[in-house]
Amino acid sequence: MRLKTYVKLAALAAPVLLSAAAFGQQLSMSPNDVNFKLSLGGGDFSKAVNVFLLMTALSLAPSFVILMTSFLRISIVLNILKKALGTQDVPSARVMASISLFLTIFVMRPVWTDVYNNAIKPYSEQKITQTVALEKAVEPVKGFMLRQTRESCLLLFMDLSQMEAVDSPSDLPMTVVVPSFVLSELKTSFQMGFLIYLPFLLIDVVTATILMSMGMMMLPPMMISMPFKLLLFIVIDGWEIMMKTLVNSFQ
Repeated sequence: MRLKTYVKLAALAAPVLLSAAAFGQQLSMSPNDVNFKLSLGGGDFSKAVNVFLLMTALSLAPSFVILMTSFLRISIVLNILKKALGTQDVPSARVMASISLFLTIFVMRPVWTDVYNNAIKPYSEQKITQTVALEKAVEPVKGFMLRQTRESCLLLFMDLSQMEAVDSPSDLPMTVVVPSFVLSELKTSFQMGFLIYLPFLLIDVVTATILMSMGMMMLPPMMISMPFKLLLFIVIDGWEIMMKTLVNSFQ
């Protein structure tokens, strides 16, 4: 029985081995038959490098959107608002991120229009070089970040990088401007979040005091205070005030 099994396996494997041998004979060639041509100055190599740089930029695009635009401040303030209302997952994290993204597009529209008109469009029409296009694309973004950055944050990172004094903040490199902008946005967003949280915290304190005075200590104050916070937010048209405040904070 075992011998018959081996014979059957050999019969099945024989066509595969013969095909592989024939394919190997077709591929067999001397080492001199294979030539690799790589021109460092050729167009093919430059295109490959450009594709690689484009893929790298696309992979880093989410970080650019978060750290170099108004997205950071908007998302932090809206999430603090959700915590202050005590609505748990309403609106959901995906909805809050979408709101932050579209508000960011609205706020950054003049900057991106400037980048397109002065850098992307002339470069696509081959009126300027790639280096000039990159410089013109960075200028409006840097200008936006510098308008929102505190001077103390710039001085901090200039000191950490041991840089000498410059004539104008626009002369600073992006390696200093970006972290300074991020730190400044964190400070501003938490200050705005504190002012938003304060009235809702007052409602929580009043509700907890009333419940304790009535001896209802087992009843969670958040369960009673949340409807009143939602009512207050609706009466004052809170969403409209929030959107207007966030957009005007970047003017």
